[in-house]
Amino acid sequence: MGAALRLAGVIRESIVDGPGIRFVVFCQGCPHRCPGCHNAETHDFSGGYDCDIDKILAAVDANPLLQGITFSGGEPACQPAPFYALAKEIKRRGLNVWMYTGYTLEELSRLARSGPESPCRLAEDRKALRKLLDTIDVLVDGKYIEAQRDLTLRYRGSTNQRVIDMNRTRETGTLTLTEY
Repeated sequence: MGAALRLAGVIRESIVDGPGIRFVVFCQGCPHRCPGCHNAETHDFSGGYDCDIDKILAAVDANPLLQGITFSGGEPACQPAPFYALAKEIKRRGLNVWMYTGYTLEELSRLARSGPESPCRLAEDRKALRKLLDTIDVLVDGKYIEAQRDLTLRYRGSTNQRVIDMNRTRETGTLTLTEY
């Protein structure tokens, strides 16, 4: 496949980053730098290592217990083309795709169209971001806000964050939250 991601690391089996047993990809680099972030080591864009998505796919294929993959960070929206390529392959395998982002869905939709503040400066990146948003099943959006921390929430850290059913949102044209 040839596409590479800049990673902070992976977890081959997680039960806290979405439902079921999940493969979690932590990308390197985040412009948000939320105070209290539990992945602060992923903020530096020059940290981490490059990893070909074929290597990730091989690890996913080796585990028949996986129910899906989760993209976390760092900020996956800053690497939309390789995350889209990976998501497309994951979907071909019948697994679901979750993505965590510090952006809101509305901000990502704007960034996918245009915007000088976009981490996706090239037209190809905006197109890849649109395709990524059209491929993922669930989006956990919004910056982590330490003052809104709530340990009783499933799959998110602060009350401002939303767990969005992207399939239903695309189907109805109305933002639809999941029951998580």
